[in-house]
Amino acid sequence: MKVPCLVVDHDDTVVNSTATVHFPSFCEFMAIHYPHMRYTLEDYFLKNFSPGTLELFRDEIGMDEDMLHEEHRFWDAYVQNHVPQVYEGMREILWAHKNAGGLLCVVSHSLSKNILRDYRANCLPEPDLTFGWEIPVKQRKPSPYPLQTIMETFGLGREDLLVLDDLKPGYDMARAIGVRFAAAGWANDIPQIERFMRSNCDLYFKTVAEFGAFLSET
Repeated sequence: MKVPCLVVDHDDTVVNSTATVHFPSFCEFMAIHYPHMRYTLEDYFLKNFSPGTLELFRDEIGMDEDMLHEEHRFWDAYVQNHVPQVYEGMREILWAHKNAGGLLCVVSHSLSKNILRDYRANCLPEPDLTFGWEIPVKQRKPSPYPLQTIMETFGLGREDLLVLDDLKPGYDMARAIGVRFAAAGWANDIPQIERFMRSNCDLYFKTVAEFGAFLSET
């Protein structure tokens, strides 16, 4: 196969979740606890891109451990009642990959229980392995731990994997051990993010259709 093992991010790569779930939850939480601080959706995308949500919450907003736990509890409760929709065309791409014998793994900063819920709700194939927010901090992306575990579990080499992600932590994870990285550019039109991804990534896809065409090429 062209890509024996596809390693996908979840939010804004497979499902449209930041704009429809995570950012609205963040805004509601901020209105309650930090009403003097305001962020736009573009701000939120950029902070997710770099340095990441944990760094935003802890280092910029100033949440202590108790408040970080409260934010996580608030977000998790919100997510239980809001299911993001799969991007048009992605369902067919993932099923074609699985039906051709490919492995599908998910490495995300969402909880695995929510990822699997979203996969079932959107009629997506069940991932072979899932690494979510619940794993220890030192093992979450950008740590290469998920990729190392995937390779060890299935007896694969670096050349057998392709990481598809919309944000820099996924890029950093892949680069750390020399795995190919493809940027998913369909979640937003923020120039700073697109410039970085186009300049640094092995592959860049602006649309889901472009990614599907790449996978189907022989």
